[in-house]
Amino acid sequence: MPTVDEVLGSAEKAIKASKKVDLWRPSDARVNAEELLGAVLGKQITSDDLDQLLGASKVAKFDCLVQRRVAGEPAAIILGFTEFRKMKLIVKPGVFVPRSSSELLAEKAVLRLRRRKAPVAVDVATGTGPVALAMANEAPRAKVWGLDIWKPSLDLARLNARRLALNVQFVESNMLSKLPEKLQGKVDVFTCHPPYVAKSDMKRLPAEIKDFEPAVSLSDNSEDGLGLVHQLAEEATAWLRSGGWLLFEVSPDLARKVATILRHSGFAAVKSERDSLGATRVIAGKKP
Repeated sequence: MPTVDEVLGSAEKAIKASKKVDLWRPSDARVNAEELLGAVLGKQITSDDLDQLLGASKVAKFDCLVQRRVAGEPAAIILGFTEFRKMKLIVKPGVFVPRSSSELLAEKAVLRLRRRKAPVAVDVATGTGPVALAMANEAPRAKVWGLDIWKPSLDLARLNARRLALNVQFVESNMLSKLPEKLQGKVDVFTCHPPYVAKSDMKRLPAEIKDFEPAVSLSDNSEDGLGLVHQLAEEATAWLRSGGWLLFEVSPDLARKVATILRHSGFAAVKSERDSLGATRVIAGKKP
């Protein structure tokens, strides 16, 4: 019988080798393997478990889950949940899966909200709402709104908000069209993880993304992928307080372009925020 450490090592190698898997960090392959084996064993894997022997039935169940991951199916969909800033979020097929890379966007938004007495935050293109939920959880004085056009994502966002007893208003809205007029000039922080994949790049996405994520969550069908960035940068100023912030999460290769868009739209103090790997993923601009 193989040990836990042996089957984890084999699974990690298989996940890393798969061309259908999109790993934000190489270490995520090991994390995925431990999460999948934890689902089989009904417990979180620790260092104390590594020498434990696994019977044939458990190995077979684990191998089945690993093959699904190797085929590109996101670990969160296989498991039915994911962890985001210490919150356990239910995940279902047909929605954009929350990424750990988005935790930086939530972190930088929360830092700005905590400095204000009764702040208002709006998360645009909220998807299943991880950033909006994190803001409500970590800045409890804030009134938080989440906007999206994809109803299945919003349904799941509302479910997770109820489970976690977090007060977020999730609204089906094309950009800011359904945001209450009473919020004009009163928003402290806008966050947005836009669908920034350029139209021509959609075919080249890894299977994990292309085959398991809704297209509406990946691309706005613009040639450069920045159509919604342009739109929100123009529209947000009327809704922000003086000194309010607009924060975008994008891929590092788009960071400079987004910073330029913010400056051209009249934002000041434009700055780049780097993630734990040193890559620029969040661009922030302040309304003068």
